[in-house]
Amino acid sequence: MGLTELTAVDWHALSPRETLERLESDASAGLSDALAAQRRETFGPNALETSPPVAALTLLLRQFTSPLILILLVATGVTLLLREFADAAVIVAVLILNAVIGFTQEQRADRSVHALMSLAAPHATVLRARVRKRLDARELVPGDVVLLEAGDRVPADLRLLSASELRIDESLLTGESAPAHKSPDAVDSRALDADRTSIGHMGTAVAAGRGTGVVVATGAATVLGGIAAQMSVQERPPTPLQQRMHRFANLIAVAVLISTAVAFGLGVALGESASTMFLTAVALAVAVVPEGLPVAFTIAMALGVRRMARRNVIVRTLPAVETLGSTTVIGSDKTGTLTQNRMTVVAAWTADGWFHLGEDVEAPDAASESMAEQVGMGRRDPMTATLRTGVLANAADVRRSDKAAEADDARHIGERGYVSVGDPTETALLEAAMRCGLSVDDVRSGSPLLHDVPFSSARRHSYVIVDEAGPVLRLKGAPEEVLSRCTRMATPDGDVALDADAALAAAERMAARGLRVLAMAARRLPEGDVPAAPDDAAAWRSVSHAEDPQGLMLTGLVGMQDPPRPGVRDAVARCAAAGIRVVMITGDHPATAAAIAHDLRISRTNGNSDGNSDGSTSEAMPVVTGAEVEVMSDEELARKVAVTHVFARVAPEHKLRIVLALQGQGEVVAVTGDGVNDAPALKAADIGVAMSRVATDVAREASDMVLTDDDFVSIVAAVEEGRVVFDNVRKVTYFLLSTGSASIVAIIGAIAAGLPLPYTPAALLWLNVVTNGLQDVALAFEPGDEDVLERSPRARSEGIVSRALWARTALTGTAMAAGSLWLYVWAAERGYAEDAQRGVALTTFVVAMALHAFSSRSVQRSILHQDPRTNPFLLSAVIGALVVHTAALYWSPTQALLRIAPFGADAWSRMVAVA
Repeated sequence: MGLTELTAVDWHALSPRETLERLESDASAGLSDALAAQRRETFGPNALETSPPVAALTLLLRQFTSPLILILLVATGVTLLLREFADAAVIVAVLILNAVIGFTQEQRADRSVHALMSLAAPHATVLRARVRKRLDARELVPGDVVLLEAGDRVPADLRLLSASELRIDESLLTGESAPAHKSPDAVDSRALDADRTSIGHMGTAVAAGRGTGVVVATGAATVLGGIAAQMSVQERPPTPLQQRMHRFANLIAVAVLISTAVAFGLGVALGESASTMFLTAVALAVAVVPEGLPVAFTIAMALGVRRMARRNVIVRTLPAVETLGSTTVIGSDKTGTLTQNRMTVVAAWTADGWFHLGEDVEAPDAASESMAEQVGMGRRDPMTATLRTGVLANAADVRRSDKAAEADDARHIGERGYVSVGDPTETALLEAAMRCGLSVDDVRSGSPLLHDVPFSSARRHSYVIVDEAGPVLRLKGAPEEVLSRCTRMATPDGDVALDADAALAAAERMAARGLRVLAMAARRLPEGDVPAAPDDAAAWRSVSHAEDPQGLMLTGLVGMQDPPRPGVRDAVARCAAAGIRVVMITGDHPATAAAIAHDLRISRTNGNSDGNSDGSTSEAMPVVTGAEVEVMSDEELARKVAVTHVFARVAPEHKLRIVLALQGQGEVVAVTGDGVNDAPALKAADIGVAMSRVATDVAREASDMVLTDDDFVSIVAAVEEGRVVFDNVRKVTYFLLSTGSASIVAIIGAIAAGLPLPYTPAALLWLNVVTNGLQDVALAFEPGDEDVLERSPRARSEGIVSRALWARTALTGTAMAAGSLWLYVWAAERGYAEDAQRGVALTTFVVAMALHAFSSRSVQRSILHQDPRTNPFLLSAVIGALVVHTAALYWSPTQALLRIAPFGADAWSRMVAVA
């Protein structure tokens, strides 16, 4: 059988016998060594293929292909020819800094595929010719019989042949936190990876139990290998900032060439020497090229990184800072990001009606009574009996600790902390009892354990027999299973005949809300049902009711879920106000996903739907499943992603298609994730956000940033910081463009008017250093406008400089140039010497540009409505520039270099007025 034939088989839908027959293998013997060697030649090693890394030199040379970088390289050569070594040093430093940053980012981008290698099991226990062997996992071939035990990592894709309470942690593939129960029984051929309970996937971990399986896929043919293939061909898209920078650099290059050519040609045509105009044109080009932009961009993003770190966001690539500010859609995972990643009892039903837990969980209905109030009514009420069963028929435990509040997995009850240990479902039952005032230790010490039967997937229930002034059986399990064993139900006044229809209806209403429902029941046993030796497990099997409990009394139902994180609902509302759509993309079940989405008001279509007393919704949440995505065409999916807010039960390839469909509509997409299943989408998204606490190395390497608290609220905070970063980049760009355009207009205007050149080439370079040396960088330190998160996201097609700012750039540049030339002419008319005339013209520029730095602090607010003290760096930079330039006016070496001279107070007063 060849590779194509293997991958075309739905192994999960075949029986174990059919699987073995097709693979020509034997469950008790495995493959012979000869056949294994032959198949090794056919299928190759059981390893993930990785492409060779790009050569370091190639990566480094890529960093110098941007048009703006090429302009800076030319500018460096020119400034060296002009012996302006200070300018050349600054430009070279910028080039090196950007090359290092880009080189580092590209090296990280390819590590995600290589990180998958760490998930492959290094060894596996197999049967070869009836002999149990421990082999290197690379040696496995299709048909090998593998033995699995708790703690093993599944070494290849296996069709399970046997399973004894086998549970496998598949969170890295499916996103579900609870281990999946596995069985050798065949499942529907259309089942998705998350529902293929008869398959063990490569890279997943055995959480409990044991089993055997036959290898049906190795290496690249496994599900994990498919994800690796998706990641290797999926290129990270250029960020919106990179796209804008590319367009902007091309525009600047054209503008510089045209303006300097016009200045040179016009000057020569009007009588200036070609050598003078060449030097002037070169100096003008250096002055106009915003070489401060890359370093200012880098500083603005680095400051954003620092601010984000204070808000629990670690940025791995600098452009990600701005990209998040451009986000229009956030594709969020559910578990641990929108929710708390811990099961919590939120509602209950007894013969008395509906109850809610309260505290950090919203009441399902204002008329519902809280569990704590019900338990406080007395120890014989149905709610107390329900909670006591949840404590006693429970293998989990809690440990109180003064330091528990500092632990990562600590949970809180008022001011007391405790650490829980055990299954999340059973831990939730203990927590519910404690929140209602019951002491776990007191309940258990008052009801000593006589016998217990743990949960199994076949029984669908667990129970204990405890001593409560006689033997009492307490059982919990699936509602249908428990109700089939009950004949009575508890009320505060005693037990009555079971109303099975009412109990089932209550269970269905909680399940419709996405809650996991458990039923609790109890029965007092005859004294004779306790064997003489209670510790003898075999003796219990001969006791009536011990193996098949019947005639029980239903005490109540509890519904639990992984509740939303505090603050997430407000964060989702802030996203809506900011024009950002939140889309839930999860591997969890549709009902659960819909319930959480409803609670968080994610969907605009049912934001006004009302809750019933049991917490179910009066309007169904529209959910698209992975199975539906599977059969959609690209066109159908594009239409669906535009209106759908919840995608559930999705596989990695579905999540990737959803992200690409959103991007195809011009959306800037941020995606959260933590598992291997999320890695292709994380890499393809405009920005990938990994969860720190539970993320696999693969997810981290594929992401641009990592949340240290795994909280959706932190993403919204990062969006705000990203918008501040872009605003600051835009302010720096506007400032540099307007000052550069002022130089162009002044030179061309003077030549056209027949005036002597008011600025020497050295003076233009001086203006560039004094004006743009620190003020542009200082603008990167702006704290941001208060309403930054209330604006709509920027369109991907919008440039770094908006149309309005282009108009303001032309107006401001023209005004500064006109003021400088007017005072230049005024100084000549007043009889000033030529050097003093040039000093007036140059100083007018310096003063005007210094004040213009303050007006560039905000696009929305004028200089009169801003406190200069909120950016002390800018204030210091402006004062420093004025002091340095004033000193240059009176220091003979700089006077000779710039060909300027000091002037009188009347000129200073006019300069300030013009500025």
